[in-house]
Amino acid sequence: MIQRHHPTDGNSQLEWRLDGVPVSVQFDDPYFSIQNGLAETRHVFLSGNRLETRLKDGFHIAELGFGTGLNMLATLLLWREMGVTGHFNFTSFEAYPMSAPEIARALENFPQAQKIAAPFLTQWAAGARKIHYPEMTAHIHIGFADQSLNQWQGQVDAWFLDGFSPAKNPDLWAPELMQMVAKHTAPRGSFATYTAAGHVRRALQAAGFAVDRIQGFGTKRHMTRGDRL
Repeated sequence: MIQRHHPTDGNSQLEWRLDGVPVSVQFDDPYFSIQNGLAETRHVFLSGNRLETRLKDGFHIAELGFGTGLNMLATLLLWREMGVTGHFNFTSFEAYPMSAPEIARALENFPQAQKIAAPFLTQWAAGARKIHYPEMTAHIHIGFADQSLNQWQGQVDAWFLDGFSPAKNPDLWAPELMQMVAKHTAPRGSFATYTAAGHVRRALQAAGFAVDRIQGFGTKRHMTRGDRL
């Protein structure tokens, strides 16, 4: 039987390694790559969803596992680098949110992301969970993903599946949750994730995605991406 503790802000329960990487106590897993978390985000989630050619006005991205907000900031950096006009939406689902000081400390590892993080951190520290930038509106749902997704009505163009390791946080990779992910994916929508675990790939295939195993980031041999059939 799963014993869940109700998520509240500041309930992330972190430990900090000497290299500045935060590690979840609940799941005994780091929040980002020890090699370069920003480069990993770009490889896995941005390139994995082919966002370099797809971002446009009205585009909607959703994510399982908000963490430090690094994926959101990396997407905003790409948007600005591409010179896209208009506005995009970013929706994330997080059960154990980090506090603003914890996020700020984590982002010190990534000067590019840190440079544009101030508006986000100011709003987050004030209790906002709907974050506004001129180019982006981000809505972070605090709670367990299965419950939040069951109530959510959105449809997205791309998913970042970025929960902790399937071996350590299996609930966030359950077949039922992958079915919900597919349900909230627009036609020709996509997903990308760092994991290549066979049971995750099979669950996504069963949910209605065409799934590919491709080159992973750094020392990871493989990752997974796919498109809604």
